[in-house]
Amino acid sequence: MSAKKYAETLQLIEELTTNADSIQQKVLAEILEQNKGVEYLKRFELDGATDRETFKSKIPIITYEDIRSDIQRIADGDRSPILSAHPVIGFFTSSGTSSEERKLIPVIEGETERRRSVRLLKPAVMNLFVPEPDKGKGLYFYFVKSETRTAGGLVAQPATSHYFKSDKFKRVMSEAKVFTSPIESILCPDLFQSMYTQLLCGLLDRHQVVKIGALFSSILIRIMKFLQLNWQELAHDIMSGTLNKRVTDPSIRNCIAKILKPDPELAEFIRFVCSNENWEGIIKRIWPNTNYLDLIITGGMAQHIPTLDYYSGGLPLASTLYGCSECSFGINLNPLCKPSDISYTIIPNTTYFEFLPHNCDSPGLACDSPPRLVDLVDVEVGKEYEIVVTTFTGLYRYRVGDVLRVSGFHNSTPQFQFIGRKNVLLGIDINETELQKAIGNAAQILSKCNTSVVEYTTFADTKTDPGHYVIYLELLSKESANSPSDEILSQCCLAIEESLNSTYRLARFEYYWIGPLEIRVVKIGTFEELMDYAISSRGASMNQYKVPRCVNLISMIEILDSKVLSVHFSPSVPH
Repeated sequence: MSAKKYAETLQLIEELTTNADSIQQKVLAEILEQNKGVEYLKRFELDGATDRETFKSKIPIITYEDIRSDIQRIADGDRSPILSAHPVIGFFTSSGTSSEERKLIPVIEGETERRRSVRLLKPAVMNLFVPEPDKGKGLYFYFVKSETRTAGGLVAQPATSHYFKSDKFKRVMSEAKVFTSPIESILCPDLFQSMYTQLLCGLLDRHQVVKIGALFSSILIRIMKFLQLNWQELAHDIMSGTLNKRVTDPSIRNCIAKILKPDPELAEFIRFVCSNENWEGIIKRIWPNTNYLDLIITGGMAQHIPTLDYYSGGLPLASTLYGCSECSFGINLNPLCKPSDISYTIIPNTTYFEFLPHNCDSPGLACDSPPRLVDLVDVEVGKEYEIVVTTFTGLYRYRVGDVLRVSGFHNSTPQFQFIGRKNVLLGIDINETELQKAIGNAAQILSKCNTSVVEYTTFADTKTDPGHYVIYLELLSKESANSPSDEILSQCCLAIEESLNSTYRLARFEYYWIGPLEIRVVKIGTFEELMDYAISSRGASMNQYKVPRCVNLISMIEILDSKVLSVHFSPSVPH
């Protein structure tokens, strides 16, 4: 971008956030006008109305289950205007890690560009914090998932895969030369070949790298573990100028052959750095010009912040964009802030947003019936809401499932902190942030044994009487002789229980309808196996996979239970 283009983009952000309500009304009217003849809107007798008041009075608030049959009709080949007036050209798929099966989100012509318009705001914002953000190259680890087709012949794939396979992205890769990874490596569906060659190219271009990123923090952690396992082979390739025989993709081999030349000095450097048992600051040592790490670290991803700090030597963590399979939401206008301060400013011109007060539909709570949704500009600072969207693709008053807390406003547009996913954690309203803090308190106890929490997830075990909650922990002990004892891990159980909310503690302390919390310690590498399973068997993409903070899929529970090393229970009830 030129300086002029940066200034124009920042001015656009100011205009959008200043006129948020009028823009939102215009977006809703455009969506309803465009789709006024569709079957779904006719069911509720909207009769072509495009105003906000009529829309709210007639169109119900829904979840995916409410339109599953409509989407299935489209997937099976029904081409009538069921949800959208524009033909559905394919589906974006959810990861499938927090529900029984992947969701299919309809895609129409122009949807990729609509989402891309939010991403195009990012360079101008980064320019305010990082000098010349377009200089140098980015070592970004991107992956695709092989597409599938529905019974009706429509392509179903993750949104990221769709974008990376697009002509627009391929053109950027060939013309701009802003990434170290060749497009051939990104488009290879085989994870090993893709990961290996993206790392190899990043090593060859190490002095040009000024930023390192992936979609989620968990991906970069996986990359670091992959480097620990494969640095010797990578060094051998660089020393000899020949590519590992395990990389068989012809397009990758042809591409790498043009850039891989014998470089004994670089190979020796990699051997020297990576053979050291202490990998603290390894990222900065290998890629010395790196300014920041660009990845999502909010919600359950916050678990990885200490590990990222360890590997990077404390590089800034930039969590820049917020979106999901359904649509793009917003941008972090202060991308190098502390992780605890990350807030996303909603961009109001791509989707119509409403907000359901969090827990409004929980039993026993006073609430309007039906619940009254709040418009974008009318949310209140400090309150939590579930986000509800109406999109050009045919989702109307659709509950995404993300819970957000209003942290402030930029002009007339609210800024939100991501709290977590609704209904994917324990059944008594424990959100991801609360659980993360509880695990953090247990981690403090474990740190006395030089042991850290690598990863975790939870499971509600209803086979016992009373039922109880299980936490699977993958631990890393720096000193095997000083690994945590059964007593220490039992203390961790109690520390977690005492960190949970009063509803949980009351259920344990007074009513006894929840049994003692259980920790199951699993083998190192268990959560990588869980990821591999989700990618190979559940259809998730490496880009979109997030460790589920609560598992209910029997197949995933079986994987976890097969890796259990030890079991520990809380020794007493929490206060």
